[in-house]
Amino acid sequence: MHNIRRSYRTRIGLVVGAAVLALVAVCTPVAVAASTHQHGTAPKPTVVLVHGAWADSSSWSGVVRRLQGDGYGVRVIANPLRGLATDSAYLAGYLQTIPGPIVLVGHSYGGAVVTNAATGNPNVKALVYVDAFAPDQGESVVQLAAAKPGSALAVADPSTVFSFAPFPGAAPGDVELTVLPNVFRTAFANDLPRAKAAVLAATQRPVALFALNEPSGVPAWKTIPSWYLAGTIDKVLPIAEQRAMAVRAGSHLVMVRAGHLSMVSKPSAVESIIVDAAHATD
Repeated sequence: MHNIRRSYRTRIGLVVGAAVLALVAVCTPVAVAASTHQHGTAPKPTVVLVHGAWADSSSWSGVVRRLQGDGYGVRVIANPLRGLATDSAYLAGYLQTIPGPIVLVGHSYGGAVVTNAATGNPNVKALVYVDAFAPDQGESVVQLAAAKPGSALAVADPSTVFSFAPFPGAAPGDVELTVLPNVFRTAFANDLPRAKAAVLAATQRPVALFALNEPSGVPAWKTIPSWYLAGTIDKVLPIAEQRAMAVRAGSHLVMVRAGHLSMVSKPSAVESIIVDAAHATD
């Protein structure tokens, strides 16, 4: 009886083993084919988003959700807002840790940062400027803001726009600038609901004065293709200056009826131009 049970178990084991081998034989070509197809498709670029002055990483939230829904890997950098050279060096070092192609996006002052940080990095395949400064060598953010009439920042008395505060480690004469709430609402968030504008004004991150006056280095837009989304009712960086910078850089220019914070008020438009830039890297 013992021998009969052992013989039965042996036959069952042989049948199960044969079935497993047959399943492996059938599935292996499918798995190999799937792997080959996956590796044969160019990977999507990583999208790196850089916020500007008086903002933080959360300003990109609506854009991030849409890009992630499109299947893109997204990184949002906390811009130090301490100096153009040091902020750019910080971003350049971070970009070195990202393998594969990159679409680098900057808003406002963040545009000046990406302009410097991407220079010489072969992985950055496209630049996207969103209501952003795209300086040439030697230009500063303050200089560009005042290049055309209409900027709320270009005033004779800065105290009507900013409050000032010292900060540890500041160079002599440097201070942090914070936009006054009423100016933030009417100039930065002029196309957003009043309650939303109040929250953004309260949560803004100040920028060092010297960062806005620091001259830019060699611009990456001279060697990297660029796209530019310009807000036509922007009261911080006038549309005339945005258009002039986009034309100079040879950018693909898209205009949208939005204020300075178009990534907040028009996240779909921002997503769309980033996706266009990403497709151009294929």
